[in-house]
Amino acid sequence: MLKRNLAASFPFILLFLSGSLSCVKDHCTQTYQYFVPVYKTTEQVRANIKSNAPITIESAGKLYVRGRYILLNEIDKGIHIIDNANPSSPQNVAFIDIPGNMDMAVKGNTLYADAYTDLVTIDISDPLHAKLTAVVEGTFPFRQYYGGFYPDTSKVIVDWVKRDTTINIDCGNGGFFGIDFNKHEVFMYNDVAALANSSSYLFNSSSPTKSSVSPLGVGGSMARFAIAQNYLYTVTTSDLNVFGINNPQSPSFSNKVSIGQNIETIYPFKQKLFIGSSTGMFIYNISDGAHPQKEGLFAHVQSCDPVIADDKYAYSTLRTGTTCNGVNQLDILDISDINNPTQVKSYSMTNPYGLSKDGNLLFICDGRSGLKVYDASDVRNIIPLSVVSDIETFDVIAMNGIALVVTSKGLYQYSYADPVNPVLLSKMEITI
Repeated sequence: MLKRNLAASFPFILLFLSGSLSCVKDHCTQTYQYFVPVYKTTEQVRANIKSNAPITIESAGKLYVRGRYILLNEIDKGIHIIDNANPSSPQNVAFIDIPGNMDMAVKGNTLYADAYTDLVTIDISDPLHAKLTAVVEGTFPFRQYYGGFYPDTSKVIVDWVKRDTTINIDCGNGGFFGIDFNKHEVFMYNDVAALANSSSYLFNSSSPTKSSVSPLGVGGSMARFAIAQNYLYTVTTSDLNVFGINNPQSPSFSNKVSIGQNIETIYPFKQKLFIGSSTGMFIYNISDGAHPQKEGLFAHVQSCDPVIADDKYAYSTLRTGTTCNGVNQLDILDISDINNPTQVKSYSMTNPYGLSKDGNLLFICDGRSGLKVYDASDVRNIIPLSVVSDIETFDVIAMNGIALVVTSKGLYQYSYADPVNPVLLSKMEITI
């Protein structure tokens, strides 16, 4: 539990780079902001991985639905527990403190989440009294820092404190890039695990076609965790990790499958795993859950690539981004021949992120262009039904007539009883 990720780094790096440079004759100063880590011991952190008092939403991340509850990731800090028995008035009822958390999945009453480099297992039989039951250490070793920051590896970073400083510099050295930074304080870091979602925000999730009765809950199109049968699957940038969860409270590492490079997302559907990468979509058969076997591959131009699927088609949004480059479009693929997926049609988009499907309705989060709803009865001619254009959207779960949408301002819920006229039911806005 020792590393911090890229997802929240962009705003801080921008603050750091926005320092001012002033010169008076040959005397120059550089004013900038940096961040100092706040540490706790591993014992202190693990003792606090439980349901605590609710906190306000500041940096919304991945979304998961389990029964009446919404689990909403607070990037690198933990998981909000939201009682959604009444979607018109959701209640933020608890917060599970998990420093370094970005991903999650649920089976029955068990929540699996990352805590920096570790996998933690949490009993959520009573979401208001969730408790830690197991830790698998070193599961995600790819999470690391760059840019000259060296953390105290004997402790866990739980927060960062911003500081301002002004230093004297040589006027001829070009300012910022000539500074000799204190490697224990300057906040510059990276996390290759977040490359799939590198933007000012990290949002994840989307839903399968039908969902609410599933004992596994609803995860999504941009997730890096997935559960199928008695296995938990997680993806790094190059590997698929398999954990046996026959005993849900005690996951055990089972297998690692090398996939390729720039792996971003994972989506389970029946006996398949659809794995998105920046260069294509992989399909793995999990009839033998412990030993996934590659069955198909569809290559595309380099772009960020979340994907969902149904019985006949896979739906993949491609977008440009900080690390993704590429194009902005929706690809629909025919997967009737699982060994040879073929493209049916592409549709131009603005900058699409998560997507979800409920029956013939297709929901796409198209960034600043809002939430788009389509009739996808004919995949060769999907019909626009409506656009919620006053929000910047990143992810959506659509089920039972309600779309849960993660936006730049927080978590919004819309009724799509009439998909031509979605109705806002509620919003839980980010507090900064």
